[in-house]
Amino acid sequence: MKSSDNLMEEADRLKKNINNLKIEIDRVCKKIGRSARDISIVVATKYASARQIKLISNLGLRNFGENRADQLEEKYSVVGKGSIWHFIGHLQSRKVKTVVPMVEFIHSIDKISTLSKVNDEAKKISKIQKLLIEVNISGEETKYGINPENLHSFLKEALNYKNIEVVGLMTIAPLTDDFKLIRGIFGRLRILRDESNKDFNNMNLAELSMGMSNDYPVAIEEGATMIRIGSIIFK
Repeated sequence: MKSSDNLMEEADRLKKNINNLKIEIDRVCKKIGRSARDISIVVATKYASARQIKLISNLGLRNFGENRADQLEEKYSVVGKGSIWHFIGHLQSRKVKTVVPMVEFIHSIDKISTLSKVNDEAKKISKIQKLLIEVNISGEETKYGINPENLHSFLKEALNYKNIEVVGLMTIAPLTDDFKLIRGIFGRLRILRDESNKDFNNMNLAELSMGMSNDYPVAIEEGATMIRIGSIIFK
């Protein structure tokens, strides 16, 4: 009985946090003339248990993002069908074979060698794998991602691979209270996306994956279509 009570309390807490998140997303969207329906909440599951993910799935959120391939396998098996999985961490080449069969989106491609490996694994299972290119807008050495100046050539080369579809761009802003800096980084990614769509008529870079628990309102204001949210859901 105690275990059941704890489960109900946890479900209520998660539901409250999700509702508050949705209210804030709706508020930000109304302020700038966007629709909240255009924003996908990707639940970042790095520090979440399989039980928590199942509870969140039951509450109606369907997009989950995992950073680690080994954890992805466990959590994917618990939630089952009906959910959309995203790989949002740095993807090691040796983990591509594990990740590709389970995810609809990979957000963190920053090497052609990794993209090529993804293409090969997708081809084996007759899949077109959706990818986002990670761009290191901030220039931080501790972050992954390609240099913005290399994006055009990267996208041009990506067109040679038939079992991948580049659907957008991703970036991570610095962990800072300087929201002017953060806004500039997110705005720059949007500009790069728009410029790339003009440069490549045969690409449709619709997605902007940017914004986490600390900065997602700014990301939405700057055009984010996917926000990766963890701590404010699980707090």
